[in-house]
Amino acid sequence: MEALKKKKGFLAALLGLLLCGPEVFAQQSGVNLPGMAINFGNGTNLVDTIQVLVLFTVLTMAPAILILCTCFTRIIVVLSFMRQAIGTQSMPPNQVLIGFALFLSVFVMQPTGLEIYNGAITPYVEKKITTTVALDRIEKSLRGFMTKQVRKSDIGLFYDVTGATAPNTVADVPIHFLIPAFIISELKTAFQIGFLLYIPFLILDMVVASVLMAMGMMMLPPVVVSLPFKLLLFVLVDGWQLVTGSILRSFN
Repeated sequence: MEALKKKKGFLAALLGLLLCGPEVFAQQSGVNLPGMAINFGNGTNLVDTIQVLVLFTVLTMAPAILILCTCFTRIIVVLSFMRQAIGTQSMPPNQVLIGFALFLSVFVMQPTGLEIYNGAITPYVEKKITTTVALDRIEKSLRGFMTKQVRKSDIGLFYDVTGATAPNTVADVPIHFLIPAFIISELKTAFQIGFLLYIPFLILDMVVASVLMAMGMMMLPPVVVSLPFKLLLFVLVDGWQLVTGSILRSFN
């Protein structure tokens, strides 16, 4: 009974503190509690807050935009195929390939980047245009680049799936149709280039395997013998220059 009375007294004291409110507690303890006020005004503050929220959302999606809406996808896939075709699984390292692909992407996307900087970023920083206008101009610049590289058959795939009526020009294709179609086109082009890169090294592997089999050295892996010859061939023909030139010319 005594324990039950103590428990009821504790609950009563806690309920009294909750009912008194923070003002009474602050006056008794001499501590100023922080307050929060929400002021919507005439709607201006709310609109500015939404614009900032949209801007931060775009910045959060910046890595995906950099990878999927630029030439980065094609470049990194081709470089990865090149490394696998030579037979060096970890040379060059992933950090080197990604950095090289990033700088090549900057080189290819320089005209588009300058257009975005001069037409959208600079006016927005100088408060000459709103966030919505800046995002529209960025989308227009990226759309211009993607339109030159995308295949019409890839765009038609999404219209066939949705059953929507296809527009007369690529410029009228919605952005949520254009981006996945552009990604498919980039992957297809990258795999085509990768297939062409594989052919000479595949022939070299077959020649080495045939020689080893003719010599009766079937227990020796052909990859171990062909790797030095692959590296020698790649260096003699200046392979990195040829591969880089092929990647850059594929965007023209």
